[in-house]
Formats: sequence, C-alpha cells, structure tokens
Amino acid sequence: MKNISIIGLQWGDEGKGKIVDYFSKDFKVIVRFQGGPNAGHTVYANNRKYIFHQLPSGLIWGNKKGIISSGVVLDLEILKKEIEQIKDIDFKLIIDYRTNVILPYHKLEDELEEKAGGIGSTKKGISQAYRDKFARIGIRIFDMLDENRLRSALIKNYEFNKYFLKSKFNFEIMPFEEVYDYLLSYKNFIKEFSGDAQIEILKEKKGILFEGAQGTLLDITFGTYPYVTSSNTITSSIGVNCGIPLKFIDENIGVFKAYTTRVGKGPFPTELNDDIGNYLREKGNEYGSTTGRPRRCGWLDLVLLKYALNINGVNKIILTKIDVLFGLKEIKLCVAYEYNGKVIDFPPIYDLENVKPIYKNLKGFDNLNEANHYIEFIENYLNMKISYISYGFERESIISR
Repeated sequence: MKNISIIGLQWGDEGKGKIVDYFSKDFKVIVRFQGGPNAGHTVYANNRKYIFHQLPSGLIWGNKKGIISSGVVLDLEILKKEIEQIKDIDFKLIIDYRTNVILPYHKLEDELEEKAGGIGSTKKGISQAYRDKFARIGIRIFDMLDENRLRSALIKNYEFNKYFLKSKFNFEIMPFEEVYDYLLSYKNFIKEFSGDAQIEILKEKKGILFEGAQGTLLDITFGTYPYVTSSNTITSSIGVNCGIPLKFIDENIGVFKAYTTRVGKGPFPTELNDDIGNYLREKGNEYGSTTGRPRRCGWLDLVLLKYALNINGVNKIILTKIDVLFGLKEIKLCVAYEYNGKVIDFPPIYDLENVKPIYKNLKGFDNLNEANHYIEFIENYLNMKISYISYGFERESIISR
C-alpha cells in the first residue's frame, strides 16, 4: 500500500470530504494534519449525512484508525459531539499530545474581532488558538492530563488573554477557575484518545491518507493574505505538522470544483454577482457546512488552479460538482489575467485585487456525456489528466478515468 495526501486546490469547499471518504475504504489510517473546526467536510453514507469538523472524514467505513496531528487546533465540545455522531461505528482515534486546544475566550475574541470588522472568520477561535501556540503559551492535550501542569500552563495563557481582551475590547473574560474547571471536565474524555501521532504514523508506515482542510488559496503564507486561514494548508505542511519527511508521501491528489467559491472577504477575480452566480449557489447548495453562510460563486479560474498544482506537487487531480454546470448555455474559464497593462498567466497572489480575468468561452452542456470539450480544455491547459470526476452527493457518484 502507499501513502497519499488529498488537498483542496481552491478556497476550500471543493468537496474534499466526499473524496476522502471515497479513497478511505482502501486505507488503514486517515490523518487530519491542520486546521480546526472551521473545516466542514460533508459525507453522505449509510443513508445519513455526516459533517466532520475535527474528525478525519474516512472513519465512517469502520475499522479505521483516525489521527489528529499537532498541526490541528482542537475544540473539545465539537470533538465530543462528532465522536457521539459515529458511536455506532468501530474506529480508533489518536490525538497528538502536542495538539493545542481552543479555549472559550478564544471564541469570544473571534466574535469581537468580527463585530469590529474582521476578515469574515468562522468565529471558532482558530487564529487565537494558533496565536497562543506560537507565542508558546498554548494549552496542549498533554497539559490536560495532569491537573498541576494544566493549572500552571493555564495561568500564563489566561493572564495574557485577560489583558489582551481588556485592553483591546474593554471586555472582562470569565474567571480563571471557570476555564480551569471547563478543561478539567474533559480530562478523562481526552485521556482515552491521547497519544503520540508521529510515532503512530511512522509505526504504520503504509496505508495512510492525509486529509487536508480548507484549501491552497487559504494558506497562511501562499494564499490571498490576509484573507486566509491561520494554518498552512499546502502539502508540504504535512511534514511539519506530523513530524515526518515528505518522501513518506507517495502521491499527492488535488481536488477542485468545476467552478470557484469562497467564503468571507478577500479578492475573487472570477466572482459572479449576477443571476449565474445565484444559480451556481442554489444548484450547488453553496452554503457553509460550518457557518451556513452563503458562498460567493464564480467561474473556474485556471490561472489560480495551475498555481495550486505547482505549490502542492500534485500527481493526480479530481474534478467535482460538474453537474452544477448542467443547463448553462455558455460557460467561461479564466485563462489569463490583465495586470499592470500586461497579460500574464500566473497569479500575483499578493495583489490579486488588481487583476482582471481574461476568459475563454465554451458551449454549455446538459449532461456529463456532453461535457468532454470542457474537461479536455481544462486538461490541456493544466497539462494533466483529470483522474476522477465527481457529481452529485452520493459516495458512489464518482467516475474513474
């Protein structure tokens, strides 16, 4: 068996949950390596709809091992609810000792930031938890396993956050003991799942699927900063977040939608603020799995897609939700940009607000058999074959090519 990664190539919401679920049947271990409960991976299986924010999506096959690595920030309440959701399924879960925890006042601060004019956050406390991690005052799973160690670590974290919220928002956070008791109430629950993810991954050696969250264009460094998530979402972050060499991964699979969406603020060259954009949103059910917010919709941007392929070293690509385009008389694909008076075929990702998309117009189609010209155009532009095509919501509605 080999090890693979599955990465989103756009601004997230590419349909990765379904793809991870599809491939997971052939893998022993599924690893979530970054992000937090801002992810929302939807899977339709066993006549049910599952939405995973923290757990690896492939666990619902049963007899799988799920790993949450140190690159994730964890919401204990959401995690417990998700585990309850699949309690009738046989699985094993390991959460790395080094994983940082989202605290109640992280979410409060996130809400206050958004009210003050934020970037369109999910208000889950993600960036605040990562901030504390890199400030070396975060609360880890390991800290929660010992009451004295937890109290000592929390004092530093609490004092910083108390001062920060008071000075910036004039907001008084809850008493220290309330936060301490909250964490302590999860001690026995989290102890059952805690372990060393790096050792587990290296011990398994093969048959591991690494599941990305969000998407390439939301990467904290290589995305449309500052309108990004708070973690590195690209393939190379797997090594750092799991403590493994990149040669450990045999194949990188990239997932992209037949059109483009994003949630929250930020540049979006091919955005459609018209009836077609509304059509894509309603037919594609483009509402956030985590927040319920309507997603912004637009044409497929091949310039950004090629950028994402190059960053991630993708070996195979998967096209999803092509059926959403059925019925449109004309379909546009962005093939270049006009930027500073020149035509370019690469994205100035740091200045994407100032590009103008250049389109190739293609004839629309009403079913998959009529979509060959659309698929072939994408393949020729990217110089890569589309290995799988996904349509509909059911886990079986995937075509291997």
